[in-house]
Amino acid sequence: MNESSRRQHLFVIQQLTAREIKRKYARSSLGIVWSLLNPLLSMVVLSLIFSQLFRRSIENYPIYYLSGYILWQAFTESTNAAMTTLSDNKALLLKVKFPMELFILTRVYTAVINLGYSLAAYAVMLFVFRITPKWTMLLSPAIFLCLTLFSLGLSYLLATAYVFFGDVKHLYSVALTLWMYCSAIFYPVEQLQGAIRTVIQLNPLYRYIYCLRKAVMYGTLPTGMEWLHMLLSSIGALALGYWVFKKSRNAIMQKI
Repeated sequence: MNESSRRQHLFVIQQLTAREIKRKYARSSLGIVWSLLNPLLSMVVLSLIFSQLFRRSIENYPIYYLSGYILWQAFTESTNAAMTTLSDNKALLLKVKFPMELFILTRVYTAVINLGYSLAAYAVMLFVFRITPKWTMLLSPAIFLCLTLFSLGLSYLLATAYVFFGDVKHLYSVALTLWMYCSAIFYPVEQLQGAIRTVIQLNPLYRYIYCLRKAVMYGTLPTGMEWLHMLLSSIGALALGYWVFKKSRNAIMQKI
């Protein structure tokens, strides 16, 4: 790809992203403020329910929960939106010769922007709950990058599958519910034993959440194995997703 094409594609992504953001908040009076309020309201509700239950095992439970929730929200938002993007943009795909990848990248990029808004609320909560700034917090962007690559890889798979099998949207919704409970967002995995604990610890999303909590709440560096786990899961998901998408490109164009 030459420099001119690269700039053109970046411009298209920017324009499509702006369109996605405007469409998302078109009928909302508060607009992007909801990206700040949503994690905070969820934190308040879950804190009221679970803070007493886990107060002996989890210090600063609201931050513990919020650290997991913002990553989970970014993942679900990007993959759910990207899954239908090829069908949603059928007219553009048939009329304009842009790479199909741009539409998937746009949905994931939009979710990353919304994650940025949520992180603003997260930073305020860190201050409110007097979480001492730690140099390990500087590692957070690397964790967010791993999450983004993992989400993009899964988005390629879901977008491809949805073109041929529309029911994948409903199946994925069910899978997300199970996945959420296996990500230890609002409970401590240390209280679990046996196979279920092993399953959760092998879950890539749990590893991103766990490492973010270590870096932000406890000032602890992720271990070498934890970094390796995050890198392999993110790059592996991206490589697999893009390979499947690339192999199915012609069939996708014929189907839509």
